[in-house]
This record gives sequence, structure tokens and C-alpha cells, in this order.
Amino acid sequence: MNLSYWEHNTWLRNIDYAIIGSGIVGLSCALALRDQHPKSKIVIFEKGILPSGASTKNAGFACFGSLSEILDDLESHTEEEVIQLVRTRLDGLKLLRKTLGDDGLRYKEHGGYELFKEANTNFFEKCLTQQAYVNDLLHPIFQADVFSVVENTFNFGAVQPQLIFNQFEGQLDTGHMMSGLLQKAIAANIFILNSAEVTKISEGNTDVSFQINNSLELRAQQLCIATNGFASQLLDEKVVPARAQVLVTKPIENLHIKGTFHLEKGYYYFRNIDNRILLGGGRNLDFDAEQTSEMGLTELVQNTLEELLSTTILPNRTLEIEDRWSGIMGVGPQKRPIVKQISEHIYCGVRLGGMGVAIGSSVGKKLADLI
Repeated sequence: MNLSYWEHNTWLRNIDYAIIGSGIVGLSCALALRDQHPKSKIVIFEKGILPSGASTKNAGFACFGSLSEILDDLESHTEEEVIQLVRTRLDGLKLLRKTLGDDGLRYKEHGGYELFKEANTNFFEKCLTQQAYVNDLLHPIFQADVFSVVENTFNFGAVQPQLIFNQFEGQLDTGHMMSGLLQKAIAANIFILNSAEVTKISEGNTDVSFQINNSLELRAQQLCIATNGFASQLLDEKVVPARAQVLVTKPIENLHIKGTFHLEKGYYYFRNIDNRILLGGGRNLDFDAEQTSEMGLTELVQNTLEELLSTTILPNRTLEIEDRWSGIMGVGPQKRPIVKQISEHIYCGVRLGGMGVAIGSSVGKKLADLI
């Protein structure tokens, strides 16, 4: 790379803290480090022109788990682990709201709803029988019942006549969230370099060296990996990339749907935004195909999302799709994120399990505190 003396000196030399990834975790880590080290040189390296994983591509759910998701977690985690998962997600959302403010996030707490298909009567009834148990489990956190049963007043098609309502769930504007974090980082004299992919890392005795775009060699005193879905490209940790596909409609006249909505254990999700419906999910249709770090869309998932839109969400309405995209999450056998020291100079905060909005801020802060 043909760089000048000024470019090297201003941005690329004498780096105290290098952070890989300018998503929620990376920016939150940088801001926490700035609070702890006011005079240190902090540089974030981002491989895309915008955060490349899921931070700018998620659905903007301020959630901590639907009833069926929590019941599913209880099959592979202890009660105490699930309680801690929910508490961590709630604390993370509180930190995010404190950092940017509800106006900055365009946060709205319309509540969340879980739908169950007509054919899933047994599963719906199983969730109903466990509702009181989960409410009791979470009562110490919320000091109230989280889940209740409400009627299907939204006129959703081909679903059970009742929905399970979560009074504490909210929604936010993902673009405003990330713009706010980026502005805070710039105001705090944190450098953010885009189109700068870290392709190689080498630990030294006194620092760490790393390569940008397979050519430029740099050094830093400490290096933080905050790439979540792409973590396996740099780390030997159990982080599996998981692609999520999304679509958004054109504006819909007299849209009556307001809130965040979950279907099939959270594998499908939708919400209102600017008089449109934003709908995503479908990774469960082909886990192998969606276990990828490649952005892209598939006919299988997109056709299923469109069918869900026209038969369940807004049946008998003619709708137009305005845009489609995908994002990459980081998942694994456990829902707990990996926040750890890898070696003397290298740390990581990855595997957010599809809960990046909820826990990204707190994972970033914990990563900074580790250092």
C-alpha cells in the first residue's frame, strides 16, 4: 500500500489498542477503553465500508427471548444459566439505552408477540402450560410477569387464535443506533479505518503484529477481536457463522401492525418500521446452507418469507418488496458469548448468538475491562 509519512504517523503507528470490527461490540469496547485510557491511541479496523456482520443489518429487536426460545434454552442450559442469559441481555439493553438515549435509538416499547401456526396446537399448548413456570423463573429480574396471553387482534392468518405477549420487549432503529455509536467514537478521538480487513495476526514478545488487506504490516500493544460471525477466520474458537436473510416492504397504507413478532422459536421475526413490514429469518429451512460467512440470498428462504408475508402477516393484501439483504451472526453450542483473553496481547468478544443488539454493548465493555 502506497501510504505517506503523515498517514503512517497519524493513523497507523504507535497504536495502543487495535480493535477488529466496527460493530456494536467493537465500538462499545473502544468507547469503554477511551473512558479508561483518555490519552491512548485506539484504532478500529473494519473490512467493509460499513460494519460487515449483523450490526447494521439486524431487525432492530430490543428483545431477550420469546417464551418458546426460553423454553428451548432450558433444554440445554440450567435454570440459573437461563436466568443469567436473560439478565445479561436486559443489562446490555439498559447500557445501550443509557449510552445513546431512547431518542437516539428511536426506541419504542410496543411489546413483543409470539405467534404459533394453526398446525402447531400441541406446541402452543405446551408453551401455555409452561408460561407460569417461566414467569416465576424471571420474576426476580422483572418484578412482574413477563408473558401473558392475548387475542389475535392483528388478524394474522393461519395461526392460533391467541398470541403470547411480552410486555417488556421493544424495538429500535438500527441505523440510528450504529450512527450514534460511530459519532460517539469519532468524538472520542477513536480512529475508524474502513475497507481495512485484518488477514493475519502474529503475537510478539512485547506487542502483536497484524496484516491489513494481505499487504500492510502493523503493530499494536493490545488487539481485540470483535468480529462475531467472522471470528472463526481469526480464532480457534467454537463460533459458527449463521446467515440471516431479511426483506422489507414498500410503505403499506393503514398498516395496523405495531410491535415485534416471533414465530417458530424465533427463527422467523417481523416488525413495523416506517409504515412497512420488515421480515427476516428462515435459517432453519437449510442450516447447512445458511452456515456461511458469505452475504447472499436464496430462493428457498426468500420465497418462504414472501409466503409468510402474504398468508400469515397480511393475508389477502397485495404487497411489494422494496429491498432484501442478509447479515452474518455468530452462534455456537452455548448461548453465552465468548469474552476472554486469548494470549498476552490478544483478546476477543464474539459469539453473540443472534442477540447482538441486546448484549453487544455489555460484551464490548467486558472486553475493555478484561484488558
